[in-house]
Amino acid sequence: MSSFDPETAQNAQEIEMSFAVKTVEHLEAYEKLITGIPPHKLKLTPLDDELHSHLLEIFPEFKFEDALRNLDEDDMKSARGKERWRSFIMPYEKKLKDYNFGTLVRRDAERGYTEDNAILVTRVQFFGIEIARNRAGLNNKVYEDAQAKKASS
Repeated sequence: MSSFDPETAQNAQEIEMSFAVKTVEHLEAYEKLITGIPPHKLKLTPLDDELHSHLLEIFPEFKFEDALRNLDEDDMKSARGKERWRSFIMPYEKKLKDYNFGTLVRRDAERGYTEDNAILVTRVQFFGIEIARNRAGLNNKVYEDAQAKKASS
């Protein structure tokens, strides 16, 4: 029996499709939430308070709205950024289901999901960022725009 080498293995198309479907389902569900309910009222996980405190402990720059409103993908994916994010992510390995599943987060909090406004992150990164955005009122514009669109149709 030969051993499996993940470095040389090719991705099975079914696995990639399943991943893409699950990612899009999550995106659609979250978009429905923030356009249908005032974001400051949302509770995304039973660990919201812990995730928020931990995020601000590791990323104090997210206490400032500009850093949280417009994510810097290059900084997030730099060697230093990856190290910082790893220290945020790993404590949730046994606490949060699918903690490391690929999820899309919006680069600019004031815009909806589009191809140029999405960054692939882990589920726990998504939760940390979006909980902080909701608490800071940064997702209100997306909600208000959706409500205005409903009212005018």
